[in-house]
Amino acid sequence: MTRLIVGPFNRVEGDLEVQLELAEGRVASARVNAPMYRGFEQMLVGREPHDALVIVPRICGICSVSQSVAAARAIADAAGVELPPNGVHVTNLMLACENLADHVSHFYLFFMPDFARPVYAARAWFGEAQRRFAPLAGEHARAALAARQRWFEIMGTLGGKWPHTQSIQPGGSARAVEAAERLRLLAKVREFRAFLEATTFGAPLEEVAALDSEAALARWHAADPLRGDLRFFLTLADDLQLAALGRGPGLALSYGAYRQPDGSHALAGGVWDETARTLAGVDLDAIREDATHAWLAGDTPLHPREGHTEPRIDKPGGYTWNKAPRLAGRVVETGAIARQLASGHALIREAVAAQGSNVRNRVLARLIEVARVLPMMEAWLAALAPREAFFQPDHLPADGEGVGLTEAARGALGHWLRVQRGRITNYQIVAPTSWNFSPRDAAGTPGALEAALVGAPVLQGEDTPVAVQHVVRSFDPCMVCTVH
Repeated sequence: MTRLIVGPFNRVEGDLEVQLELAEGRVASARVNAPMYRGFEQMLVGREPHDALVIVPRICGICSVSQSVAAARAIADAAGVELPPNGVHVTNLMLACENLADHVSHFYLFFMPDFARPVYAARAWFGEAQRRFAPLAGEHARAALAARQRWFEIMGTLGGKWPHTQSIQPGGSARAVEAAERLRLLAKVREFRAFLEATTFGAPLEEVAALDSEAALARWHAADPLRGDLRFFLTLADDLQLAALGRGPGLALSYGAYRQPDGSHALAGGVWDETARTLAGVDLDAIREDATHAWLAGDTPLHPREGHTEPRIDKPGGYTWNKAPRLAGRVVETGAIARQLASGHALIREAVAAQGSNVRNRVLARLIEVARVLPMMEAWLAALAPREAFFQPDHLPADGEGVGLTEAARGALGHWLRVQRGRITNYQIVAPTSWNFSPRDAAGTPGALEAALVGAPVLQGEDTPVAVQHVVRSFDPCMVCTVH
């Protein structure tokens, strides 16, 4: 058996290293290392609870709105404050703006450039992949960057700046939207729609979102295989058999995305069991974080509300700064694919039923989500009532606890807050990449990515195996959130 260390990875957020054991040209086992310690949970202890709204977004420069929303909801939960409808809609607009930008960035800047690598030079589609996606030079990648830049003007209007906006508050949004501003925001959403329909999909968003089976997807793809980048991705995914690569754990977690004024979610949450094809509710009490193989104190799995973060750099058996979250002792996957499974998208459920969660289906789910969510943003803008409240003041008790849940682009994000005598005494965060990139637990069970890498081919002489790159990037890691 041969050992290969891959990393640090380029085109991922933060630092990542993967240690592989190879046998007969394939990955036999993997260990995922998040090597950068940051300590945000400790920074928050002893502070006034609302300080979290300033500190927590700085965990990450690309997920800052998601972190803001989770922190605001944890404080709101402790304070018992309810958001007015305008506050709900504006929060959703900012969160969706960030999440869709992340999806587009992932597709054009992180994932697809790997198909313009020389290893694929003999493939019939290679020249087209280079034209569209080559790093710094690809026509569609450059167009996506320009569209993304204009898209974030929405965040400037709603939040004042991005990242690390301060307009998201426990009681709603500190930034009211005037009637004229709403029209300008709608124009920005329509501009991004035009880019997606012309370049990413080559079709109306509603047409893509309505694809309800693999047969329907195959007919849509066959009608014009090079029209739009989703069709082109499907072409090369079929050629490279990406559906056979990077199998997930079979359990997918979503807390529910884009909470509505009535308490429901635009994308319903739950735990999807791939084998049983059933959806169950999320039992938050069943979450535990196992630090057995983390460079952190503690060998007993703890619920986040009881958790602690204390470095132990020389801990025997440790190989990462990431704890191992488990749901009722089981490994789960989270992300866009989990949201589409939980919310019942027929195509994604059929695709996962046929071949599981895998590289092809994760990317497909991410793009389907883009097609579904942007029209929701148009509806949320239409629902704004400029003369009504956007914010409800909160009055936090001296002692209390709160939980803030949301869906970041990469999946389920949870903040657990405890306040005593007006000060934070414990603050624990379980980020999406904490779930997906977790180490082994006390039983030796590998995390979702560690298991998904097993069986990936490694070509002779490869020191950064392209198949391993595809699997890792299909999860779209955000390592700085992981090592918060």
